[in-house]
Amino acid sequence: MNPATAPEPRSLGPTPSATAPAQPGGGAVPAGARPLRVGTRPSPLALIQTRGFIALFRGTGATLRDREGAQEVVIRTTGDTVQDRRLADIGGKGLFAKEIHEALAGHRIDCAVHSLKDLETALPPGIVLACVLSREDARDALILRTTAAGPIDPRHPFAALPAGATVGTASLRRQAQLLHVRPDLHVMMLRGNVQTRLDKLAAGTADATMLAMAGLRRLDLAHHAAVAIDPDVVVPAAGQGIVGITVRADDTELRTLLASIADTEASCTADAERSLLAALDGSCRTPIGAHARCDANGMLHLTGLLARADGTYLDRRRLSGPTTDAIRLGFELGAALRSDAPADVLG
Repeated sequence: MNPATAPEPRSLGPTPSATAPAQPGGGAVPAGARPLRVGTRPSPLALIQTRGFIALFRGTGATLRDREGAQEVVIRTTGDTVQDRRLADIGGKGLFAKEIHEALAGHRIDCAVHSLKDLETALPPGIVLACVLSREDARDALILRTTAAGPIDPRHPFAALPAGATVGTASLRRQAQLLHVRPDLHVMMLRGNVQTRLDKLAAGTADATMLAMAGLRRLDLAHHAAVAIDPDVVVPAAGQGIVGITVRADDTELRTLLASIADTEASCTADAERSLLAALDGSCRTPIGAHARCDANGMLHLTGLLARADGTYLDRRRLSGPTTDAIRLGFELGAALRSDAPADVLG
């Protein structure tokens, strides 16, 4: 079954019986132990990412004193429920995590799996980002309703769109970069999970849309991408393609275990990109992009972007330095973008 059309699993209760199997696919949990309860959103992509984390967790042979196996706990967030408005209009991207944070703080789950780009930079008190997993493709993809006439240049992707075309997206970051290059285009709000947006596009709602390549690849839907766009042309969202795991700050045993499975390169790039976000401290209405990569010589190369939603202002800058300075580089580049920005951009 294609994971993008897999039926939504039922929400699991906070604690199974002593003989209940861990989910998915685990053996019976011995009396006196309970599974690691892993919070996740209900979307097909969130479930695939959660199951990937659970498989990785099991593959390490890791054990916790009072927990055995792992169990998905599906939590519907405000961001999942409200689909007819931009996140910026209902409280920002933190609405993809609010109810999950509450379940974690209330000890109804032990950890939670997030798309890092949807996780706010300042987490609620008592909750920390324990680790990040290896990064998938960080690029944005352009998806067309009709087949392109020929190959699309990843450095000039929007040349494939006819004059006055309508592009569906809820991302102000994507909108700003699109309109900066092609002010003749029309942007309409398009939200929903990946398959929902693909279906709306196929039904003629818009002429094109943009999605994260990481989500398309994880859902086995990458064939829908007309082109994966060079990240220096359309700067991705900070953390795009990275999965992050949050836990309670006082759960030192689990934090230590998760730190041991963190991906070193993804941790470095996430530190740089999230530090840039923190330095800008932009509102959910501020188009911000950040993309870092590490080379074989221990150097980190960071691209940052700050723009107006209508594309009339766009500042893209780059900074490089040792990977050991990832956090400093992010703050420094963010501060540089902030210093020259018009007052209304970060207002």
